[in-house]
Amino acid sequence: VLEKKCSWAFYMTNSPTLIVMIGLPARGKTYMSKKLTRYLNWIGVPTKVFNLGVYRREAVKSYKSYDFFRHDNEEAMKIRKQCALVALEDVKSYLTEEGGQIAVFDATNTTRERRKLILNFIKENAFKVFFVESVCDDPDVIAANIMEVKVSSPDYPERNREHVMEDFLKRIECYKVTYEPLDPDGNDKDLSLIKVINVGRRFIVNRVQDYIQSKIVYYLMNIHVHLRTIYLCRHGESEHNLHGKIGGDSGLSLQGKKFAQALREFIKEQKISDLKVWTSQLKRTIQTAEALGVPYEQWKILNEIDAGVCEEMTYEEIESEHPEEFALRDQDKYHYRYPAGESYQDLVQRLEPVIMELERQGNVLVISHQAVMRCLLAYFLDNSAAELPYLKCPLHTVLKLTPVAYGCKVETIFLNVEAVNTHRDKPADNFHKDPAPVMMRRNSFTPLASPDQIKRPRLYSAGNRPLNSLGSLCFSGAPGGAALQEMQVTANMV
Repeated sequence: VLEKKCSWAFYMTNSPTLIVMIGLPARGKTYMSKKLTRYLNWIGVPTKVFNLGVYRREAVKSYKSYDFFRHDNEEAMKIRKQCALVALEDVKSYLTEEGGQIAVFDATNTTRERRKLILNFIKENAFKVFFVESVCDDPDVIAANIMEVKVSSPDYPERNREHVMEDFLKRIECYKVTYEPLDPDGNDKDLSLIKVINVGRRFIVNRVQDYIQSKIVYYLMNIHVHLRTIYLCRHGESEHNLHGKIGGDSGLSLQGKKFAQALREFIKEQKISDLKVWTSQLKRTIQTAEALGVPYEQWKILNEIDAGVCEEMTYEEIESEHPEEFALRDQDKYHYRYPAGESYQDLVQRLEPVIMELERQGNVLVISHQAVMRCLLAYFLDNSAAELPYLKCPLHTVLKLTPVAYGCKVETIFLNVEAVNTHRDKPADNFHKDPAPVMMRRNSFTPLASPDQIKRPRLYSAGNRPLNSLGSLCFSGAPGGAALQEMQVTANMV
């Protein structure tokens, strides 16, 4: 059995959860599934989507027409049910053997019979379940979804727009015949669920069970599908950048000031409507934004990663004065926490409100710092924790992010102002040669702690006492004492 990677978000979940999508075709279920999965993985909860369409296309190699989805097509109905059973077995493996915490079952699941099958599966395996139903009766939204996503579906290799629209609308009609929406006031009053109505214009929430479900609800209530662009860049080159020093609060260098002016011209050329500009509260981002001549907001949580005792030192100085810390950070850069400082994992937690607000907004320019920009970029590009600390975010370069159907389009724009290179490549992996267990800093109070995690009982709750055999090791990877106390309060309130 694969041991679960310890993260702060791991302690938000008591038992594995299955998120069950519900809704007619072209209602944005896959969009929400992929987006939600990206968010949960980013905050540290191992999550995976199981799309039933993939299983169906594997079982039926070539799609012919909407007739396959008729409720009176008995042969097709048997195939579809078998595909659901196979997918649920894969869900079980993921949640019980592969270290998964949340599985998203992305399918129509429009009948009570199908949902009863899922509920029986949940009961047999002692999982939690949360239903997400997408209801939409806006013909323009449905047509736009079909054109944007379904035309490129493997079901329609010929890509004939008129044929796709005609066939897919008939497919929807096949599902409407047997569609039984969730009824939170009647048959489904005991289920944990959220109904998302007309792409977020209205919501119905029922019986949220725990903290992670409340986070799912909050996230789904903040996302939107409107066209917008997000611009990410770092501050102009700073005096500390010139001297190779990390952290601190130095001002812009001469080249950094040139970049600020170049950024001003770039923003003018883009002709962006209702652009919001956000900065950190550090001098170098504020000086960069001041040159734009537009209003901007300062966010303290956009400040650069806190390097603790290593603030305002060069990497050479850190290696010389703190050789052990230097080596520890190279072993696991994402989880390593500077003494009296932060880790990338801490930074992701700190930046979660920024992500929520970015999801709510239209066009935004975020002027931040290297580590901060890496965290934000990793969210939009679905990068893993191992990849995140090594993403390249050079100075004097703007990343233009345009959300598309199931992902994000990225355009890299260098503004032709030279700057020093602050990127440090991932070191060669020499640690496997050392027979001793790799040690890493877990928090600023405990200098060294083993990364080996003792597996706790699956139904153990953060608000209950751990088993005596596990002792204090149950929370060896949890955040500091204050955060742990906060989680315990949350768990007791749920």
